[in-house]
Amino acid sequence: VTVSHLRFGPRPIRSSYLVKKAKFVACHQPGFLDKYEMLSDAAPGAVFLLNTDIAPANVWDTLPLDVQEQILAKKLKVYCIDAYKVAAEANMGSLINTIMQTCFFAISGVIPRDKAIEAIKKTIRKTYEKKGEQVVQMNFAAVDKTLANLHEAPVPLKITSSRRRPATVSSKAPDFVKNVLAKIIEGFGDDLPVSAFPVDGTFPLSTSIWEKRNIALEIPVWDSEVCIQCNKCVLVCPHAAIRAKVYPANVQNGNRPETFKSCKYTGTDLSMVDPLYALQVAPEDCTGCGLCVDVCPAKNKREPRFKAINMAPQPPIRENEAKNWEYFLSLPDVPREEIRANTVKGSQLLEPLFEFSGACSGCGETPYIKMLSQLFGDRLLIANATGCSSIYGANLPTTPYSFNKDGRGPAWANSLFEDNAEFGLGFRVTLDKHGVFAREMVAAMRDAIGAPLADEILAANQETEAEIKAQRDRVVELKKGLAKINTPQARQLETVADALVKQSVWIVGGDGWAYDIGYGGLDHVISTGRNVNILVLDTGVYSNTGGQCSKATPLGAVAKFAFSGKPVPRKDLAMMAMSYGGVYVAQIAFGSNDLQTIRAINEAESYDGPSLLIAYSHCIAHGIDMSTGLQCQKRAVDSAAWPLYRFDPRLQEAGQNPLQLDSKPPKLKVKDWAYAETRFKMLTKSNPQMAEKLMEHAERDTMERWNQLVQLAGLPGVHVVEGKE
Repeated sequence: VTVSHLRFGPRPIRSSYLVKKAKFVACHQPGFLDKYEMLSDAAPGAVFLLNTDIAPANVWDTLPLDVQEQILAKKLKVYCIDAYKVAAEANMGSLINTIMQTCFFAISGVIPRDKAIEAIKKTIRKTYEKKGEQVVQMNFAAVDKTLANLHEAPVPLKITSSRRRPATVSSKAPDFVKNVLAKIIEGFGDDLPVSAFPVDGTFPLSTSIWEKRNIALEIPVWDSEVCIQCNKCVLVCPHAAIRAKVYPANVQNGNRPETFKSCKYTGTDLSMVDPLYALQVAPEDCTGCGLCVDVCPAKNKREPRFKAINMAPQPPIRENEAKNWEYFLSLPDVPREEIRANTVKGSQLLEPLFEFSGACSGCGETPYIKMLSQLFGDRLLIANATGCSSIYGANLPTTPYSFNKDGRGPAWANSLFEDNAEFGLGFRVTLDKHGVFAREMVAAMRDAIGAPLADEILAANQETEAEIKAQRDRVVELKKGLAKINTPQARQLETVADALVKQSVWIVGGDGWAYDIGYGGLDHVISTGRNVNILVLDTGVYSNTGGQCSKATPLGAVAKFAFSGKPVPRKDLAMMAMSYGGVYVAQIAFGSNDLQTIRAINEAESYDGPSLLIAYSHCIAHGIDMSTGLQCQKRAVDSAAWPLYRFDPRLQEAGQNPLQLDSKPPKLKVKDWAYAETRFKMLTKSNPQMAEKLMEHAERDTMERWNQLVQLAGLPGVHVVEGKE
């Protein structure tokens, strides 16, 4: 949610303060009227503009009672426009900023309408000319269509609504959420006293579930008859808003909503009797990005244009789907130890402990973090570098990191941009020290604890989920026994007993951190040989701070500080790490090969040493339609601009080649990937000669890197020269 305060005057405005008596108020999302106080700062006689798909004559009756009261009390004029319809007709997708800006100048009278439209179009050309004439004309068309679709809505002189704005959060929410976080969600966080906040700076997990942003115009709808139960849609969802469960048929009860759908589970990997499969969306948490529809491989044979997942307008089905979601959550999860977590289908039956983040709709980073939370659950510790992952990871008022039915969840802490790798190493060193101390204490107190239990704890293998669960059960038993022993040694062991259970340490950040500002620390950490896992969410640009060029920016891409195109190739962080020999390294892209991604994450975590995963993350900064982000990933891989591979030192120890090349030889030119994205294409408009030169360089560099990988992987028969094997 972004709130903009704009002031206009005949003289320069020197001071900065918020508008408290606005003559114009616009609501860009109709759902905001049910979430936020929109009209408290509207001055008497002001104009209220609403983006809605409701016809002007019917708008009044759809407004909450609170809003109707304010409109009548302040004698506001109401205008409406279906901005998303206008954007769609102008081939602009869901981008409505130009449309809403045009409405403002057309209504407000700040500048005469004709002069305002002329100035808007002049600004559009100046802003978008580098992106191509087509983009300019799309925005021009949006301006022209705006005026034809902008209407004043009649305002009766009476209240017709009985519906007040609902509570910001559910009455079921914890007190801290209702009394503190809800105030921040409403926009009144500044009114909270300091005493309302935690004294140690920590905030509870699992708070994003109460926010219910309700921003999707369309949400996915499941066709159980067409579905092949592959769970690919669950894997790619950036917000964990679509999930699958398998559960016994006999657990269904009378609370099952009539509209809840399930079908017979077709897998043979579970020992469950009469299992049912359900796929369910959280309608008020989904952002409507459409990635689930894009990835779905199941086609409706009767209607080929439909799949097993199809987008449908959200408002008519929201209430029923919300009830279905609540029922879905009440169904039991398959025990972790019974799930085959090395498959796409199996891994996506694991409960995500990262859900409903505030990341961009269709984000390419969050699916990787969600996978970590599924695969390693409540034993996951994340050291996070400042960047996008800190904004959607713990931006007030809520956090997407959550906990399971046992009240356990990941531990997440944010560090500075420059020292996050060392920060995460500190996690590992501390856990290792606690583990050594705990084992020494168990051995010293063997008789007091009980020899069988002590010996089992010390000899326990913790490679599988079943083994980890068994060790956790032993630690619970150990703590119960220690509570009965009244000695200082027992109290000491109690404080470190949890370190006897295997923990998974992950150091997470973007390419700006890993390739640039934090590289010195990252290099130091992998050189130590300690058991840490590093996940680089590589967008190839400083996404969070405005789109500056990083050392991961591809050759030829335009970014801030590289307005004429990046003149040199991207830094090969993976190759630099492989040169150590003892570091597990993988380059992954879930949009191209989801199984390879899961395999690499599992292998990295199981490796007793440093691991580095570099994950292709499509981003809105690339100038793409985010609903096609998976296609962008696939093109990058198919052109060899982003080859997929895994370097596992354990294979070398076994006498095998440690480098496994998971990509096939390139079948696309680099430009076939690059010119589908604005960050590359815009240079062909502003400097076509430079664009051609840089793309030729990019093609050569890509082939050289591919051939080097082929040679290192011991596959001399598939070298590529000028696009031919």
